[in-house]
Amino acid sequence: MEDYAHPELLCSTAWLAEHLNDPSLRIIDCGMPDAYARAHIPGAVGLPHPYLKGDQSLFVMPPQQFEELMAARGVANDSPVVLYDDNASLYAARVWWVCDHFGHRNVRVLNGGFNKWLHEGRPLTSQVPRPARSQFRATLNDTLLCTLDGVRAGLDDPSTGSGQAPATVVWDVRSREEWTGENDRGNKRRGHVPGAVHLEWRELMEGPPERQFKPAAELRRMLAARGITPAKRVVTY
Repeated sequence: MEDYAHPELLCSTAWLAEHLNDPSLRIIDCGMPDAYARAHIPGAVGLPHPYLKGDQSLFVMPPQQFEELMAARGVANDSPVVLYDDNASLYAARVWWVCDHFGHRNVRVLNGGFNKWLHEGRPLTSQVPRPARSQFRATLNDTLLCTLDGVRAGLDDPSTGSGQAPATVVWDVRSREEWTGENDRGNKRRGHVPGAVHLEWRELMEGPPERQFKPAAELRRMLAARGITPAKRVVTY
């Protein structure tokens, strides 16, 4: 993982196995509750739902609700956290984003997740831990958000029509069928944002059984082929 620009955002199964009994470490299983109940990594706490949208929001739960969620699971502002799931890190990445959104940055995603842990024969349990309640204070990080006006401004970037590459790239990470409009997933409208590029998030992962992120060099090639480079402002959806 040393070839990644930010390897600190990931951790290996070997590292987690070595630190499994670290009393300061908090492990969160970001999968669905029924899967968590069947088996999970020892010491891991579960979540009511991985999207953390809350009761009154279609986007993300309010800060106070997130504070309560973390405090009840023993996560303090200085707690190191490892996140994992059994769905190619889809849910873990979502929870990572919510943690960063609320100011908790000492958070890593387990590369390969539950699938790699299981494939390597590492310990599992169905026992639910009861961590001592902590205190957590959310600090909102709005830099991770892009408004609809921000998307429009990026697509209307004057450099787009001047023979130069646009400063903003809008990246659609959904499935090919959602991109083309073949699958509307129950929405009133279908298709994609005009001017967006497409690369499904699953293509960033290696195949089963372990579902790790692909090597950094390969990811860079895939992204660069679609104009997604470090020099660009990237908006994902």
